[in-house]
Amino acid sequence: MPGQLLTQPNPPPDPSCIPDSVLEYAVQLDYAGFLNQDDLSSIQDFRRAANYIAAAMIFLKDNVLLERALTFDDIKSRLLGHWGTCPGLTLIYAHLNKIIRDTGVEMLYVVGPGHGAPGILSSLWLEDSLSTFWPKYPRNYEGLRNLISTFSVPGGFPSHINAQTPGAIHEGGELGYALGVAFGAVMDNPDLIVTCVVGDGEAETGPTATAWHGFKYIDPAESGAVLPIVHINGFKISERTIYGTMDDKELVSLFVGYGYQPRIVENEQDLDNDLAASLAWAIDEIHKIQHAARTGKPIVKPRWPVILLRTPKGMSAPSHDPEGEILVGSFHSHQVPLPKAKTDEKHLKSLQTWLKSYKPEELFHENGAPVEAIRRLIPPSDEKKLGQKKEAYKAYVPLDAPKWKPFAVEKGTQESCMKRVGQYLREVIAANPKSFRIFSPDELVSNKLDAVLENTGRNFQWDTLSRSQGGRVIEILSEHTCQGMLQGYTLTGRTGLFPSYEAFLGIIHTMMVQYSKFMKMAQETIWRQPCGSLNYIETSTWTRQEHNGFSHQNPSFIGAVLNLKPNAARVYLPPDANCMLSTVKHCLRAKNYVNLIVGSKQPTAVWLSAEEADKHCIAGASVWKFASVDEGINPDVILVGIGTEMTFEVITAASLLRKCCPDLRVRVVNVTDLMILSHSGTHPHALDEEQFNMLFTKDRPVHFNYHGYSIELQGLLFGRPGLMERCTIEGYKEEGTTTSPLDMMLCNNTSRYHVAVAAIRGGAQVNPRVAVDAHLKISALRHEARKVQSYIYEHGTDPEDTFATPTFE
Repeated sequence: MPGQLLTQPNPPPDPSCIPDSVLEYAVQLDYAGFLNQDDLSSIQDFRRAANYIAAAMIFLKDNVLLERALTFDDIKSRLLGHWGTCPGLTLIYAHLNKIIRDTGVEMLYVVGPGHGAPGILSSLWLEDSLSTFWPKYPRNYEGLRNLISTFSVPGGFPSHINAQTPGAIHEGGELGYALGVAFGAVMDNPDLIVTCVVGDGEAETGPTATAWHGFKYIDPAESGAVLPIVHINGFKISERTIYGTMDDKELVSLFVGYGYQPRIVENEQDLDNDLAASLAWAIDEIHKIQHAARTGKPIVKPRWPVILLRTPKGMSAPSHDPEGEILVGSFHSHQVPLPKAKTDEKHLKSLQTWLKSYKPEELFHENGAPVEAIRRLIPPSDEKKLGQKKEAYKAYVPLDAPKWKPFAVEKGTQESCMKRVGQYLREVIAANPKSFRIFSPDELVSNKLDAVLENTGRNFQWDTLSRSQGGRVIEILSEHTCQGMLQGYTLTGRTGLFPSYEAFLGIIHTMMVQYSKFMKMAQETIWRQPCGSLNYIETSTWTRQEHNGFSHQNPSFIGAVLNLKPNAARVYLPPDANCMLSTVKHCLRAKNYVNLIVGSKQPTAVWLSAEEADKHCIAGASVWKFASVDEGINPDVILVGIGTEMTFEVITAASLLRKCCPDLRVRVVNVTDLMILSHSGTHPHALDEEQFNMLFTKDRPVHFNYHGYSIELQGLLFGRPGLMERCTIEGYKEEGTTTSPLDMMLCNNTSRYHVAVAAIRGGAQVNPRVAVDAHLKISALRHEARKVQSYIYEHGTDPEDTFATPTFE
């Protein structure tokens, strides 16, 4: 019957069907009495003190050590912060201090639940790292009062971890990126362990899900290790987490499947002994794997440790609020557990009881300093403290960039920009064997960079053919993981490169933006030293993705970079292989930017010699005299090419116009540095009005043939006096399919015929000789374009010699 299922659906799988034997893969430890009494007391005191400060930071603007009963005046007007994750973060922080103190291990702490800033900032204050970088937070009463009263208010620390947070290499504003960043940080840092906390809410994100495979790209002979701790507290803002609903067998099955050794820590009654023993075991396992690899006996597919830490959400807060809602172990403790503390007497009293439960009088001296038991836990060497690791803020080593001109191509030939760059990067790798990597989402060969494989391999440890080869290429089909690793690698002092199909760079748009926000704050934070730039090469562009179809035609990442702060954003569209080489070298040596380089992988004309390309790239734009009438003097119209294929069409149009409209005086300009077009004063590279008019004149029509979306160029040019009335812009307009290269240009009005028509239209406004028969010539060009398109659809290919280099005899 209609609507009836012909067969009954299979019942959903029952988790209990997972055999109990899977639990044998979970590591078992005898942890009872692992800590001596002094260390146990110190850890518990540190936790109490850090949790007290973290809770006080959310609520208090005064009376920070409860010298008297709380009043409404002591409570901040706006309560901001995320309490629920803080007790877990301070728990881990205390234990990492102990293990660093005892072993001297080099460690960074990367925190996925980035909104747990109170838990990290309170720990940093206790270890006296805040005052090292922020003198207004000394480890005394004044510093404590400043920390608590100014948190999440104007002028104080924000509610999430960011570049102002000592020890941070990860922007805490968006979830999902911590694990990838951690793996990038340990590459080529053989002595470093990054303990990375992954919240169970964060674990639901796509970037985290793939990043679990990151250790399969870590060669333990040359790199450090990531120790992931999955903090499973069961809830996110208002719902259960997936991991929180999984039982032990499901969790163990998942992580054994990923390739880890899981250890479950969940005994709330003896949590400190359990976690201490588990951390000691994990670090011992890491050292075993590394020692084997470094003595020439690498373990085949080693199982790295992962700790699954189960704690109640918001533990140590009140179990219930005055209305009877469950707080601890509930989503109600995720942000502010007592949100009415400013206006409701019951909530205020509950807050006072909560804060007093930590017994601050036992934890702080009258002068505000933490007691000796807490200080005893902290590593004695500042360089070992989690908040003062040099890898997090002053580790940059400039790249040794070889000269690019030996790789230059002879002017007048044709060459793939990407092929030539691949040959240059091969030498970059040779010159920087421990400080440069390429992070590529499975497209290295397709993007014509395979020359690098002559000097290196792919660092894929799960593949027996490439294991232990120390390859400089990380190739994983996850843009998110490539981006996370690139960020971690860059922020810890090295230089990386991310080549990608143009259409798919947009996948990591928000990751790039979060990074740029981190870098903006880093540059405004005087103690953070510069680091290398985040470098993207965008290729397999829409103009030559006609064979892969409409889905592969999308230049929107250009706009994403343009939207960044001007002092961060750099967008380059080199017109040929020599300009591409010059640009790549410049970007690899630049600091603190987000560099986007757009280049073609298909063979195309080489317009400029090495010397000409160098001058052109330094200027950012220039008049191309060889393609202009009378070398560009007294033009009727200016034709501007921005992008490899766009420039080819402009120059072909200029050649075409010499024949069909000889009275038209054309000036051809190429722009390789997109930022020079910005309105004067809006970007460091922007041309002033005098320079701009030297290129584009004050009053002649200008036609831009642009690789990206036209609206991007409109935004850059807006504000240039009198320009918008005399300029036209064509760019990608979401027209495409599986077709031919020239048809892609025809569909988007960027072909040589469209450029020539725009030139005649513009020239007719100022040159009567052109105006007389402009209509005839425009009609003929349009007719020719239709004939060419008909030929393409009939024969399935462009006419012969469509992309032959044009001549100007």
